[in-house]
Amino acid sequence: MNRRVFLKQATLSTAGLTILPGLSQDDEAPAYRQAGPLLMIDLPGEELDPESRTFIRQHRIRAVTLFQRNIVDSEQTRRLVTQLRTEMGPQALIAIDQEGGSVMRTEDLPFAPSAMCLGASNDPLLAFQVGAAVGRGLASLGINWNFAPALDVNSNPENPVIGDRSFGEDPQLVTRLGLAWARGCQSAGVATCVKHFPGHGDTHLDSHLDLPTVEKDRPVLEAVELYPFRQAVANQMPGFMTSHIVYPAFDGDHPATLSPLILHGLLRQAWQYDGVVITDSMKMKAIADRYGRGEAATQALRAGADMVLALGTPREQQATLEAVERAVADGLVSGSRYAHSLRRLLTLTARFPNRVRPYHAAQRRADEALMYQAWLRGLTPYRAPQPPPPGSRLIVVVAEGVRGQGPNARGAAGLMMTDRLARRYDVTPVYYGHRRPLACLDRFASIDRRDATVVFLSTTRQRPDDALKALIQAIRPDLHVALWNPYTVLDVPAPALITYGFRPPALDAVAAWFEGTVEARGIAPIRLG
Repeated sequence: MNRRVFLKQATLSTAGLTILPGLSQDDEAPAYRQAGPLLMIDLPGEELDPESRTFIRQHRIRAVTLFQRNIVDSEQTRRLVTQLRTEMGPQALIAIDQEGGSVMRTEDLPFAPSAMCLGASNDPLLAFQVGAAVGRGLASLGINWNFAPALDVNSNPENPVIGDRSFGEDPQLVTRLGLAWARGCQSAGVATCVKHFPGHGDTHLDSHLDLPTVEKDRPVLEAVELYPFRQAVANQMPGFMTSHIVYPAFDGDHPATLSPLILHGLLRQAWQYDGVVITDSMKMKAIADRYGRGEAATQALRAGADMVLALGTPREQQATLEAVERAVADGLVSGSRYAHSLRRLLTLTARFPNRVRPYHAAQRRADEALMYQAWLRGLTPYRAPQPPPPGSRLIVVVAEGVRGQGPNARGAAGLMMTDRLARRYDVTPVYYGHRRPLACLDRFASIDRRDATVVFLSTTRQRPDDALKALIQAIRPDLHVALWNPYTVLDVPAPALITYGFRPPALDAVAAWFEGTVEARGIAPIRLG
């Protein structure tokens, strides 16, 4: 039976709804008038609110992604996922960004190391084990799609959004570790989604805020940025997430998310990829401010995406849905394209069904121990740092705390690290503010620094701005602990210990190094001067 006849006769079923593609002779008739199955939405809070419930029911939404605002603890998350599965059916896709390091939406599952921390250990087996542990935690909540790992090759020290989320700057290392991590996660019953195709590692703009362009020749892109993704196709990774970036070597007019030349021509036709392609969030300014979410959603589907990540308010989600609905009804998104997308999505949910899996206490303890060991193995020395003798005086210069949790609480990790150091040393803290860091110099000047070691803790994703660089020059630290962005060591003229992350087990690993019970043996997977 040829492909066209098969498509005409195929019957697709989702959550009890029978969908007959009903393709015309030229495969251009609309397959089904509702757009809901092609959209993934988000929720405003910790429960399934009445407005979202109605929207899901009315439009047959089958996919939701969760953020930190939706998650209190595991028990509450399981209840929420159960509510969603009840509304969306057994083929529901419940997604999350659980990369490890700074990008973890949960606070009560084992804290996985960042990709770059794993890159520093360069151990595919460890990457597989960490990915499997991440998958077990997510499966215990009923989450069946993880928007990870990032296969971006981070070659730009000024990259404002990837950094430690990348396994490194060597495309073969990124491929080796990234695909091992993905296989581990999938072994626990959770689909992965490699991102951000064709690569976000060499940008100096954040696509959440602006539209980046990567000005590289095609041979360079194919050797570096595209290499991990092409290997992901060869290894049958189940999902790809697009990037909102312009690559003139392939398409100078459209960002990848909206580019038929990249999504259909390169990924689908040249590489023969038949897994699910989902866009990155269409609320990001690179898309929303230039194209409008509805128009962009239609363009993405026509370009070769299967699902639109339609985040935002109910009004914004409704506008996106209506635009896609019109495009499907008018044949702008063809019947064959629609049928193929539904088939891929159903194949994904059949392979990775949505159900809560047990997470026994012994396995959880083993996973926590694994994560700690992985953070330890990533500890990287820079310029031969040495821990001060126990009981000696430390002047610890650290960002003051801010409200909130996770990556936005830039000072919190530094404060927690200071507390750990105070258990072993005579610590005098000096707190600086991010807006006026030099204001702490009066406090610093008042301290007797004889026989004291000045320790600077860096805790932000971005490298220091001019004001913070001036503070660093003024305090002249003896030792630097880089708790997030590893490239910060280029801005601090001192020996450094690099963690590639600020999560509690990373801080415990640093404390163990200060105690002299472990050595820092990681090798930076990026060039540091």
